[in-house]
Amino acid sequence: MREIMFFAFRNKKLNIGLSIVLFFLLLAIFGPYISKYKDPLEYVGMGYQPPSKEFWLGTTTFGQDVFTQLVFGLRSSFFVGLIGGGLATFVGLIVGFFAGYEGGIIDEILMMLTNILLVIPTLALLIIVASYLPYRGVFIQSVIIGLTAWPWTARAVRSQTLSLKMREFVNLARITGRSHLKIILYEILPNMLSYVFMVFILQFGGAILAAVGLDFIGLGPTQGISLGLMMQNAVLWNAIQLGMWWWAIPPGLVITLIVGALYFMNTGLDEVFNPKLREM
Repeated sequence: MREIMFFAFRNKKLNIGLSIVLFFLLLAIFGPYISKYKDPLEYVGMGYQPPSKEFWLGTTTFGQDVFTQLVFGLRSSFFVGLIGGGLATFVGLIVGFFAGYEGGIIDEILMMLTNILLVIPTLALLIIVASYLPYRGVFIQSVIIGLTAWPWTARAVRSQTLSLKMREFVNLARITGRSHLKIILYEILPNMLSYVFMVFILQFGGAILAAVGLDFIGLGPTQGISLGLMMQNAVLWNAIQLGMWWWAIPPGLVITLIVGALYFMNTGLDEVFNPKLREM
């Protein structure tokens, strides 16, 4: 652990990515408390106002404060990333571990379900499911994303499990009479923690992008605000054509920075955990 922490603090990619994510996470947590307005959708003044001391990121066409919408939208994005990415990682781990370790008919059935979901266009499936829901909240959106994003994780974890289950320490655990579940939890999983953590980061960023895509085409939350909904509203009301760059650019820029920082973190972690990359 000391060796990993030593190289982690020295890795520039990891530190840059982590700093950006932490900055926006802190802004999402404390931003609503430092904002002058507590409701992102309330009328606070004249519309079309550029950034100023009164309105830090200007106002929308309807006189709503853009900064307030941005910080509340950040909360929604991190929530979707945590729940959607976490659920996709969890389901993928369960399917991958049991398919790889059990083998036989269980492996065939689980991989058949995984392959079916892999060949179905994820965005099309999300659109169909979301369009039939009368009410769409951020939590429901997160669950939908999580339940459709796990297949590639399952296949990757299965391949790792197939390799690890033939190792000597797993055979020794099997001889002692440990159950399959305990072997997976106490022998295989600890040897894949670094890989699992990196998978979660990828799923976190993927969930945020999937939510933005749904929001942008009008299938986001029916109540509240998100970064995707901010972009959708800016496009619908011709913010760029009207010169209201402060309404259209900030949410897109924030999404780009967060997702880019997550992939930076993933690359940095790969260099930290992999000794061959660490030496280069």
